[in-house]
Amino acid sequence: MNLGFLASHRGSNLQAVLDACEAGTLPATPRVLITNNPSAEAIQRAQSAGMATHVLNSVTHVDPDALDSAIHTALTDAHCNLIVLAGYMKMIGPRVLREFRNRIVNIHPALLPRFGGKGMYGIHVHRAVIASGARVSGVSVHLVDEEYDHGRILAQAEVPVYPNDTPEALAERVLRKEHEFLPAVLAQIAKNQIAL
Repeated sequence: MNLGFLASHRGSNLQAVLDACEAGTLPATPRVLITNNPSAEAIQRAQSAGMATHVLNSVTHVDPDALDSAIHTALTDAHCNLIVLAGYMKMIGPRVLREFRNRIVNIHPALLPRFGGKGMYGIHVHRAVIASGARVSGVSVHLVDEEYDHGRILAQAEVPVYPNDTPEALAERVLRKEHEFLPAVLAQIAKNQIAL
C-alpha cells in the first residue's frame, strides 16, 4: 500500500505513521507529502523519511481547478493508493475526491458525528467537547467526501474527559491517542481487515 499524505502544520500524525512503517507494524510505503504551508514542520519529517514533498496552495496555483489538478498529479505520480489527511486544513478538490473515491482517510480529534464540520478543528473541538458536558471524547478515522468530517466512519477510539479538564489537557490526551490509533487503523486497512 503506497501512502500519500496531506498535512498543514507539525505533522505529528505523519511521524507516527512513518514510525509504524519503519517498525514494520504498518505494511505500507510512505510516498509523498503535499502541504499548503511552506513552513510546515511536516516537510522536514517527510524529507527525513526520503519522501517527495510538494508545497501546493493558492499562491502556487491561483485557480482552484489547477490546484486540484496539481495535487492529483503529485499523488498519481507517486503511485499512491491511499491518501491520509494528517492535519490538513483545506478542502479536497473535486478531481482528487473523484479519482481517489473511498481511498482518502482523515483523522478527527472527536467522536463524529458530534463535534465535526466546518470550523471544528484543533482546540475548537476540545473547547466544544468540554462546553457540552460530555464525559467522553476520542478520535475518529473516516473516509473523506465533499463535506467536512462527513464521510463514513471507519473506526473510533474513546478518550475520557475529566471533571476539571481544560481544552489543552484534553487536546494532549486526544493527540496521544491519535498517534497510536491512526497507524493501527491504517494497518487494518492494509491487511483488508477494514473495508473501504
